[in-house]
Amino acid sequence: MIHYAVDGPPDAEVLVLGPSLGTDLGLFDAQVAGLADRWRVVRFDLRGHGGSPVVPGPYSIADLASDVVELLDHLGVRRFHYLGVSIGGAIGQWLALHWGSRVLTLTICASAARFADPPQWPVRAATVRAEGTAAIVSSRTGTWFTEDFAAREPAEAERLLDMLRATSAEGYAGCCEAIGTFDVRSELSAVTVPTLVLAGADDPATPPELVREIADGIPSARFEIVAGSAHLFTAERPEIVNTAVAGHLTRRVHA
Repeated sequence: MIHYAVDGPPDAEVLVLGPSLGTDLGLFDAQVAGLADRWRVVRFDLRGHGGSPVVPGPYSIADLASDVVELLDHLGVRRFHYLGVSIGGAIGQWLALHWGSRVLTLTICASAARFADPPQWPVRAATVRAEGTAAIVSSRTGTWFTEDFAAREPAEAERLLDMLRATSAEGYAGCCEAIGTFDVRSELSAVTVPTLVLAGADDPATPPELVREIADGIPSARFEIVAGSAHLFTAERPEIVNTAVAGHLTRRVHA
């Protein structure tokens, strides 16, 4: 079973947080601080990331979503809100399509219905299997977070990069292969879950126009751009994200 952490009131509605490629559940420390007073927050590590076991790849998004369902069944959680970043957002789309009756709301951050340049993902997987995740650490500043953030919050930027350094080569590569084969563009109209889609204004990995395709495909989905942020805006601009997410979850409750 994948590694997880649970915070917040045991009798509250559950909010599941799915991390991005190369990070672990610590990506969401600011969401726990801002949201775990009102929701029971469940965070998890992807295969081969953080404290989760290293499983030989390749993986599929269906495999990774099944890991989440297995975890929630273990915890006795039937229905839940879900927020995912990047590959975590792809997992969220899969959950909404295949386990939609269990999903109360969906929040997708810096993700895609099909990620850009699918052929480059197996190439990146091969690079990391040969050289380890250290081979790509230097490319993450400016992609994961803006240069301004790195200068303003160097300790936090380094904490995020340390997650990548600690990620197993096989876990990272297997997830790359899952990203490269993911494509639900033709299926999004079947999503009936109340959905909020967020994009980083300065994100080169999943630029706003790519992320917007998710919102355009899901009936009645809301789309917002997070100013002054790159790919990991849950960590770079948590005050904006937490406010948007709390509003989204609360609107569902009031409805």
